Amino acid sequence: MEFKRDIYHDLLEWKTKAKRKPLLLMGARQIGKTTLLKSFGKEEYDNTLYLNLERQPDVHSFFTKNKEPQAIIDRLSLIHGQAIEARTTLIILDEIQECRDALIALKYFQEELPDIHIAAAGSLLGLTIGNDRSFPVGKVEFMDMYPLSFSEYLEASDIKKYNAFHHYLKADEIGQIPDVFFNQLHAVFKEYLLFAGMPEVASDIIENKDVSQAQELQDQILRAYELDFVKHADGATKTKIQHVWNSLPSQLSKENKKFLFKAIRTGARAREYETAIQWLVQAGLVYKHPKVEKIAIPLKAYEDISAFKIYCFETGILMRMAGLDHRTFVDGDQFFTEFKGSLAENYVAQSLKKIFGRSPAYWTSEGKAEVDFIIEHKGHCIPVEVKSGTSTKAKSLSVYKELYAPKIRIRVSNLNLNKTDDLLNIPLFYAEYIDVLIDKI
Repeated sequence: MEFKRDIYHDLLEWKTKAKRKPLLLMGARQIGKTTLLKSFGKEEYDNTLYLNLERQPDVHSFFTKNKEPQAIIDRLSLIHGQAIEARTTLIILDEIQECRDALIALKYFQEELPDIHIAAAGSLLGLTIGNDRSFPVGKVEFMDMYPLSFSEYLEASDIKKYNAFHHYLKADEIGQIPDVFFNQLHAVFKEYLLFAGMPEVASDIIENKDVSQAQELQDQILRAYELDFVKHADGATKTKIQHVWNSLPSQLSKENKKFLFKAIRTGARAREYETAIQWLVQAGLVYKHPKVEKIAIPLKAYEDISAFKIYCFETGILMRMAGLDHRTFVDGDQFFTEFKGSLAENYVAQSLKKIFGRSPAYWTSEGKAEVDFIIEHKGHCIPVEVKSGTSTKAKSLSVYKELYAPKIRIRVSNLNLNKTDDLLNIPLFYAEYIDVLIDKI
């Protein structure tokens, strides 16, 4: 099954730019980058040349032995079996991090052959870029891709519910969703959280409804990540990466989700694991959220680098690591209270990363209150608290209001869409559109 991805519109904009640069599509392994680029090439170009630089090492010599882009094109044309035409042929260089010279060559294409359309992708591209001083900064365009969203999953699995989802989202004013639609969306959303962020797993659930098979696919993905640790990290670091990765469920099971090194192993120190955490961040597998000591624009200026939280990039993978029994999701909202609300909070972290392109901060007040996320939106610092159940209490938001008098406070929960005074309640399944809902106010 091929899903319609929202990022497709960004690819169309890239294609038609007057000053287009070679594209680097960034994102974690197996979120659909290759499928998307192949589909884009098929639908929007006369011809597509797809090369996988991990599986086709012989192609590396085209880039290592020549820095002239026209000469590279001439050689690629031989593989393609026909001339590569400017504007009408898309060249896809997959797993480009496996060939450093191919990355560097993008600079020369931008300078000398800007009408050649090149889109590159790589599962561990962030690692390569972050550690390569010769990377052609300013000569490429970056585009971030994320796991399948609830909206994308809903469109493929149930078009009627998808239409209802967007109908109430597009309403001019904030208003409650009728219970019949709210309950239906809530039920599908629980299924999505467990199985639908990774396209292959989501496709299998939609087509076969086989939970055991879906979990096996998740296990295969987890094994692929662990093989990456071994293949791409040095001997001392790969074990620490594995330790940090394995600690995620226990880190997020705490009431206070601040990252604790002692949860990795007794006596663990920050300086021992800084590189391992950064490796996972650059690989796109975790998001690191700093604490802020003061609420002011820009928030980044007030970060406390010694305190942070870490979230997994996708809830289904997190829950598979935690060994959550899938039968929990049919038992009312007990599903959301497992691991002290970590599932709901992790999903909101994913959503905010996708919306704003960065991980938001969190805030505490001398042990009296903690706000899960603080987002910067159009010149305002907006507090966002996540409630895993249906509780209407928002103590931390009340403390925050007394101190900073924000324009709006956000509570994301299992309750219906509603606005009371300055408090906007957003259902969890609308978390990916927090910015859209804020703009309605």
